[in-house]
Amino acid sequence: MRDEKISEYLDRLADRVPAPGGGAAAALHAAQAAALLGMVARYTTGDKYAEHASSITEVIALTNELRAVALRLAEEDAAAFTAVTEAYKLPRDTEEAKAVRSATIAAALVGAAKPPAEVLVVAAACIELAEKLLPIGNPNVITDVAAAAEAARAAATTARVNIEINLGGIRDEQARTELTTQATRVDGLATRADQITAAVRKEIVR
Repeated sequence: MRDEKISEYLDRLADRVPAPGGGAAAALHAAQAAALLGMVARYTTGDKYAEHASSITEVIALTNELRAVALRLAEEDAAAFTAVTEAYKLPRDTEEAKAVRSATIAAALVGAAKPPAEVLVVAAACIELAEKLLPIGNPNVITDVAAAAEAARAAATTARVNIEINLGGIRDEQARTELTTQATRVDGLATRADQITAAVRKEIVR
């Protein structure tokens, strides 16, 4: 996925194939959020921003890392969802086969829920960095802070539904609890993204 052209990825996303799908799209929303924040940070350098140099250096390093993690999660999500579709194809002609199929599906669903749960972590980190950049970033690119916040929000809300769709078939109670807890963070992240965008809009309409 990391080596294909955007048009090729979109063709695959639009095709009637199991993956990539919404989970990969969520991860790429997060990757774009991180990239936008990295761009804002790189425009916030030089003598004019010397007092924030250490913070900006940290933001650049973190956004590089988050972007790489998000891209990896996009690929992992596609692989995990493919594993789910393969599990559903297993035979069920005997009671033993049915049991194996059922257990394999349940395990695959846990695997499919893990990448979007990790996307939530990346989205949360991006929103935190957007909050950090908002008061110190170069005002000429302040709208990109809002764009990053909105991309992170899209990542989080899309990841949530991709977690929730898998919960019904997950038997492992600990995994269900952990995933449900992760999903409950999303409303708070969306509210923080709203606040960032509102602050940016307030600045640009003065």
